[in-house]
Amino acid sequence: MSDNLSVLGKARAAYQPKLPSSLKNGALKVSINKGTATESVRDQEKIKALFPNTYGAPVVSFTPACGCSCGSESKAIRVGVVLSGGQAPGGHNVIAGIFDGLQSISKESVLFGFLGGPSGLENGKYIQIDAKLMDAYRNTGGFDIIQSGRTKLETTEQFDRCIKVANDLKLDAITIIGGDDSNTNAAVLGEYFQAKGASCVVCGCPKTIDGDLKNEYIETSFGFDTAVKTYSELIGNIMRDANSAQKYWHFIKLMGRSASHIGLEAALQTHPNICLISEEVKAKKMKLSEVVQFVADIVAERASQGKNFGVALIPEGLLEFIPDVGVLISELSEVLAHHEKEVEGLDTQAKVEKLCGWLNTESANVLKSLPVGIQAQLMLDRDSHGNVQVSLIETEKLIIEMVAKELKKRSDFKGKFAALNHFFGYEGRCAAPSNFDADYCYSLGFAASVLAFNKMNGYMSSVRNLTKGIENWTAGGIPITMMMNIERRHGADKPVIQKALVELDGAPFKYFAAHRDVWAKTESYTYPGPIQYWGPSEVCDVTNFTIKLERGAM
Repeated sequence: MSDNLSVLGKARAAYQPKLPSSLKNGALKVSINKGTATESVRDQEKIKALFPNTYGAPVVSFTPACGCSCGSESKAIRVGVVLSGGQAPGGHNVIAGIFDGLQSISKESVLFGFLGGPSGLENGKYIQIDAKLMDAYRNTGGFDIIQSGRTKLETTEQFDRCIKVANDLKLDAITIIGGDDSNTNAAVLGEYFQAKGASCVVCGCPKTIDGDLKNEYIETSFGFDTAVKTYSELIGNIMRDANSAQKYWHFIKLMGRSASHIGLEAALQTHPNICLISEEVKAKKMKLSEVVQFVADIVAERASQGKNFGVALIPEGLLEFIPDVGVLISELSEVLAHHEKEVEGLDTQAKVEKLCGWLNTESANVLKSLPVGIQAQLMLDRDSHGNVQVSLIETEKLIIEMVAKELKKRSDFKGKFAALNHFFGYEGRCAAPSNFDADYCYSLGFAASVLAFNKMNGYMSSVRNLTKGIENWTAGGIPITMMMNIERRHGADKPVIQKALVELDGAPFKYFAAHRDVWAKTESYTYPGPIQYWGPSEVCDVTNFTIKLERGAM
């Protein structure tokens, strides 16, 4: 790996991430301060019944213990690590933090990496991560040190296989690095382990570029900062091109199916002419036709000024938040599940006519109003549960086609509308982490080693006060159960970590809403450029707008 590093890669490998003061002296020199008992965000009785062994644990924070040489080394511990779900910048630094934390406990401590995600844990496929291997991946993007996977651990047979693997390797702890679903898995697995009297504990680390795993104690999920800065560089490049040629509208779809945090942060960084926020669309109960009219109005207003160009940001999950389209998607999933054979082999137009007979009138009208290409995607692309895969729908193309159709109907529109579409998603998931993510992830991993050493079962690593300077970051852990609620998943009630959506009364959205009208009419574009790794702290260590606005730091 090290032989393949670029000049930048070699320089980044030498970067030593910074740690909060509570972790600087190593995992043994940490005092653990416990708060009061916690409860879940909702459905307290149901969550408590499902997690009788781990529910109600306190939030813990770390402070520096004595700095003397006493207790400089302890008994070696053995820990396994799992990367779960989609990639996010900084994952390797979480593992590096765990590795270095374990080494600070004892040079004989061992870190195992399970290969390919949760399935590696279940099937006992692993490697031992030593210093040479770890050094080759420090401060790099991606999850390729052990790869990731999306296997869901949910049956007692799977849990028992995991216990056997943990016992065979004599593990003291397993750390699962993932998003809301993955950390829900961690909590369920930890509860099962404790119920069965296993000596191994299970901890989690908060990962997702979507930014929807956050709360009072998880101020941001790792990878979000780097991913949005990467997207914003690309958006800025397109803005510069749009303002240079002044003849195209660029519609850019951004990752974020369940929440619009990426789109909102990218808008705060780049100032586009249009940025749709799914949560606002849902709150206003905007129909698809109203969303199209909103976009068309801005295009027409700019055209009246002689500006036949612009940039629009579209969240990946927009369609599910539009009420009438959401109902259509739900009905289509049901209809296709029961009438698949009856429409098999028909062309798109014939399928639409057939399906409309089983849909309610409004949903049928919405389906008929969609471009043929989008109709085909809605009808053909279904997941293993029979649901339409919304993430595969080219929402940006849908908006372009329907806006063009709307503008043609307007006799007073004298401008030109030529549009190009883009999707920025995978470009940001494995980028080399920003200094913020490099430091944050390393701190999360180091904190996880403290949780593992102290047998904190069912906890998630937490690092807070992220706008106060790294020296003042507060490391600790929070019980995963306190973030949970009950949701209906595939016909059954399931405990899951509550997703954090964009808050329309929150400071980031309010700032955006106060400026978007000006951005719509003018070229207030900002060009963030590439992520900076060296230079003044206000340039290379800067946190993103979302965190700063949420924490009152700007």
